[in-house]
Amino acid sequence: MTVDDTGSGADGDGRVDPEPAPDSADPGEDPLALRLEGLILGAERRYTPFQAARSAGVSMELASRFWRAMGFADIGQAKALTEADVLALRRLAGLVEAGLLSEAMAVQVARSTGQTTARLAEWQIDSFLEGLTEPPEPGMTRTEVTYPIVELLLPELQEFLVYVWRRQLAASAGRVIQAGDDEEMVDRRLAVGFADLVGFTRLTRRMEEEELGELVEAFETTSADLVAARGGRLVKTLGDEVLYAADDAGTAAEIALLLVETMAHDETMPELRVGIAFGTVTTRMGDVFGTTVNLASRLTSIAPKDAVLVDSAFAEELIRTGDAPASEAAAAEEAAAAEKEGEEPPVYRFALQPMWQRPVRGLGVVEPWLLTRRGDGGAEA
Repeated sequence: MTVDDTGSGADGDGRVDPEPAPDSADPGEDPLALRLEGLILGAERRYTPFQAARSAGVSMELASRFWRAMGFADIGQAKALTEADVLALRRLAGLVEAGLLSEAMAVQVARSTGQTTARLAEWQIDSFLEGLTEPPEPGMTRTEVTYPIVELLLPELQEFLVYVWRRQLAASAGRVIQAGDDEEMVDRRLAVGFADLVGFTRLTRRMEEEELGELVEAFETTSADLVAARGGRLVKTLGDEVLYAADDAGTAAEIALLLVETMAHDETMPELRVGIAFGTVTTRMGDVFGTTVNLASRLTSIAPKDAVLVDSAFAEELIRTGDAPASEAAAAEEAAAAEKEGEEPPVYRFALQPMWQRPVRGLGVVEPWLLTRRGDGGAEA
């Protein structure tokens, strides 16, 4: 609900003057929509934006910044805000006043929370709520079904959302605490991978919308599950592409190969190509930025079908950690030496094959490496 800087409604000592006040609802608004809003928000409309700001004890300028950051539309000076809106303003402003957050950081908190929950809410309505509110019997309308369903689901979904958020917060805090120093908390060395469906644009011209949506959902769901199960972090999905990160090269390599292998066994899926780079990454609002991310994206665009390309820094990291040999010749020498001494030879999970150096737009000349499994190339159980 973006607000403007006009309006009145409070006297000189800051108390809210309820008159004159615009009507709380537009005569053209759907009564069910208003009832649902009241149910979900848990409060009725009482304030204009100006009145809400004054009641929260914040300036209209700061209130406007918070509401814009949360992604809400302009409502002018309609009476459409509730006690919950006032409380949210008061809490954010209180964090700033207490010195726990700067004003810029408080706005960033509002923006990151708004963007994340907006996508979640859209998904729940589009893919979840619509299916549940299909009239169960002929003659019933969706209107007659929606309200009681939402009434039953709301507290459960709220509790589950808080639970998942706390779990994610704990996991993220753990990763930050393990960082070596303060600089590493923001600019960290990570493995970053892009996985891209080949020929997706052509598919969009041939497939029906519903069929295309099912394919994208299957790709995103499978990718998200594999990334999470192997200890990576899904940064974002872009329809035909997923971006993930991992703290170590071995984890990122395993995820990449599993993605290729899993999609290759699904006849409904196009071929997949993956590019991974290792290096310093800047993290902001759950996203990742920097040259490492750009390089991973470029490697994806030049990777062969059903293959994984990595940069030289990633290859060096796999070699350093003992996940891959420096070369097959070196691996053979190590195996021969171990056999001569009656010892077990080193066991490597991955193999690296240097490819031709090539110029990459915006990044100069890079040396890609083809990443494969050692041995039969089959996926781990």
